[in-house]
Amino acid sequence: MERELALEFARVTEAAALAAARWVGKGDKEAADDAAVTAMRVMFDTVAIDGIIKIGEGEMDEAPMLYIGERVGTGVPPEVDIAVDPLEGTNIVAKGGVGAISVLAAAPRGALLHAPDMYMDKIAVGPKCKGRVHLDAPIKENLKEVARASHKLISEVTVVILDRPRHEHIVEQVRQAGARIRLIADGDISPAVAAAYEDSGVDMLLGIGGAPEGVISAAALKCLGGDFQARLAPEEPEEIMRCKEMGIEDINTLFTIDDLVKSEDVIFVATGITGSFLLKGVRYLKRKAVTDTLVMRSLSGTIRRIIAEHHLDKKPLFRDNRIKLRMD
Repeated sequence: MERELALEFARVTEAAALAAARWVGKGDKEAADDAAVTAMRVMFDTVAIDGIIKIGEGEMDEAPMLYIGERVGTGVPPEVDIAVDPLEGTNIVAKGGVGAISVLAAAPRGALLHAPDMYMDKIAVGPKCKGRVHLDAPIKENLKEVARASHKLISEVTVVILDRPRHEHIVEQVRQAGARIRLIADGDISPAVAAAYEDSGVDMLLGIGGAPEGVISAAALKCLGGDFQARLAPEEPEEIMRCKEMGIEDINTLFTIDDLVKSEDVIFVATGITGSFLLKGVRYLKRKAVTDTLVMRSLSGTIRRIIAEHHLDKKPLFRDNRIKLRMD
């Protein structure tokens, strides 16, 4: 993939973030998601790729755009697999909370696992802990390894876990080991990525979340040199059948970061909507908005932070009302 694509993809997530940010705290998660999806899809039309959505808003009959298998871009090479989450944290935006982002990952055709839309058990850590943790190891042992690798006491290690009843046993084990916990309401991509940053306050992500989000997290951690392991966690027989239809014969397969993202040429881009462990949210000035975007490419190891000031009256996407903002 051409390196210039990284900046083109930044424009895509910025547009989605700007569209969703208008709905912060308004209690309408569907409207926020629709705005983000529409803005992202419109911006993809300007990117010079032959892209296929590998992870998106659902199957063709479930989503009007950014559905799995949809072609995006101008249709010219390179051939690219795209994983998107135009708005990770719909509930967060609706309630005006923290942690919502717009995110995408891109890799050469065939490189991203076509993860079914179901749950996935995950563990994510940063570069210092790469190869030192295992999804099947006792939680206490993983915490000890993270503490050793980070030159911390276990009591100084922070684990992020989605606040769900299914995680009560994980929470109890982490507490018994003496580590710190940050429970989050939604959105586990941001903390998974944050585990690779020493100053983020996050050392590890544990627990069950969405499988598509797992692939996107793995793409980010591949750019950062971190580590990620996962196993699908279907809840219904129909989901097991769905896995087999997608080529995953053994539901107990342990996926490494290289299984989820098979290429060393990966681009990851995320723009903050309401702020997160990594990114500031969209801030409004007089007819201007400021965005904070993280852009990474694994092949070069380059990591960029882009603080962009957007003059909304000069943006056709917003000026011409190509997305429904309902600002009344």
